[in-house]
Amino acid sequence: MNDTDRDLAAIAEAVQTYLDGLWEGDADKLASVFLPSSALTQSLNGELKITQRDAWLEAVRNRPAPSASGAARQDRILTIDRISGNLAHVKLNCAIPPRYFTDVLSFVKLGGEWRIAQKVFTTELRD
Repeated sequence: MNDTDRDLAAIAEAVQTYLDGLWEGDADKLASVFLPSSALTQSLNGELKITQRDAWLEAVRNRPAPSASGAARQDRILTIDRISGNLAHVKLNCAIPPRYFTDVLSFVKLGGEWRIAQKVFTTELRD
């Protein structure tokens, strides 16, 4: 396995940890793939909203886990783009019904680990 293949596998594993953490409502699992300095960014009602990682993790800890809802899990990786040996972008879909998300995750490789430096996302409400 070459470096690119190893990196892609490691990024995919980190994304799966992220998706599992979202679905399970496991803030510790989510924290393991996000850098402490990371933030979540979205355009909400025409305004930029930035939430620091720790504030978001606290919200995750205080809401019911999506897995407890009985809804079917709906997540999929759309693209993984390894830009260089230490930078990658991942686009994915996931859901916490009735909210459906498209996430763009910026990954950096530090100390041999791929971690999320930034999450930019959009939300769609559905019935």
